[in-house]
Amino acid sequence: MRIRATVAAVSGALALTAFAAPASHAADSVSYRSEAAKILAAHSGKTAFSTVADSTTADLGVTFSNLKIAKKVKVGAANHVSTTVTYTMTHGANYDLSSADFDNGPFIYRGSLATPEVMLGGDAPATCTAVTATTATCSGKIDIYPSDGILLNSDAGTWSAGALALQRSTGASSKQGGLGTTLLQRAATLTVNAGPEPVYKGKTVTSTGKLSRANWEDNKYHGFANQPVKLQFRKAGTTTYTTLKTVYSDSYGNVKATATAQYDGYWRFSFAGTTTTSAVSATADYVDVK
Repeated sequence: MRIRATVAAVSGALALTAFAAPASHAADSVSYRSEAAKILAAHSGKTAFSTVADSTTADLGVTFSNLKIAKKVKVGAANHVSTTVTYTMTHGANYDLSSADFDNGPFIYRGSLATPEVMLGGDAPATCTAVTATTATCSGKIDIYPSDGILLNSDAGTWSAGALALQRSTGASSKQGGLGTTLLQRAATLTVNAGPEPVYKGKTVTSTGKLSRANWEDNKYHGFANQPVKLQFRKAGTTTYTTLKTVYSDSYGNVKATATAQYDGYWRFSFAGTTTTSAVSATADYVDVK
């Protein structure tokens, strides 16, 4: 499901893998993904909506607007992740929403639309509801399977969003990019263990934990080094955490912080995240104060 800039010269062939369904996923949606891949291949290196020389890939005259996608998408080491994309589709009378011959769906990509580094799409086409004779509101998904080798760690960051429409019988299509952006982030995990339990008032509470993040290339979680992590406390019976201090994870992602015990309550670590890595807070550990 990748198109790399280093092999853009054969992007037509590579684009066929951009939406290719992994063997273990979405067997009933292979047809749509295959057709969508052909559209991306046919348009590769061309401006959106340009007519391809081959008459079987004529422009459908469909345009897209009002695209909305999540600001951030957190992707773990191996789990299937999907995110919903909505948009408005404007079409001519030749596009029949009720016909199985027509499909449309969203995609996201890195780099330029003409020569994308990576493209990701959905397992199935979007569903649309007619608003007028020539407009419809549509909702589709982007499906991501990191365990199938879709992503490199360097792909974390900003992606652009677009949408495409196709007619199965003729190969006619339209594709449009630059409709929005999203952050694809490596999922982070964070743990905490506070003690001793119980502890006497005025004594030291020591909290230890580990900050890790997903590695999309070996499908495991590894320690995230040299990152600021906040030690936070919430007094029993309240709902708000207070930050007591900030410490940094070591070369293995381990974190450790101490504070003085005053009240019964909950201790946790919290990480604000980065552009490429998701924010996360540990599940709090309760400590009874005597």
